[in-house]
Amino acid sequence: MFMKKIFLLIVLVSAALFSNHANAQINVNLGLQPGWGPVGYNHVDYYYLPDVDAYYYVPNKKFIYLNNGNWIHSNALPVRYSNYNLYNGYKVVLNEPTPYLRYAKHKVVYAKYKGNNGKQVAIKNAKGPKANVVKKSSPAKGNPVKSNAKAKGKSKN
Repeated sequence: MFMKKIFLLIVLVSAALFSNHANAQINVNLGLQPGWGPVGYNHVDYYYLPDVDAYYYVPNKKFIYLNNGNWIHSNALPVRYSNYNLYNGYKVVLNEPTPYLRYAKHKVVYAKYKGNNGKQVAIKNAKGPKANVVKKSSPAKGNPVKSNAKAKGKSKN
């Protein structure tokens, strides 16, 4: 009887530890994504905006763009893009660290999405079954970019 109790205790403790470990690995940032982000992604680190050659870092809510050879991290796009509509412009989902360091490659690979206004449903405008679709967190209509190409400039925080 004593052995059964110990075995049951070990099973319960193991199950509790395993369930906590499994829950800790789930990373969903739906609430952090801006309303203008494309619908369907459960996790996004960066958006690349091919129309304006800029990035948006979701966790810090910062736009990242090249200005005079330096990467600028800002709450808004530069004034020259003040008329750009984030809801209509195409967004490429990138889940990789510091993707702007591979800007030269992204600019070429994702150039085909320039001018694709209105081709994605924004989170804010999602209705019906599309609103609940969750895509795998990989770049939109593409494969993860695995390049060591670096853009000119230094990162400024």
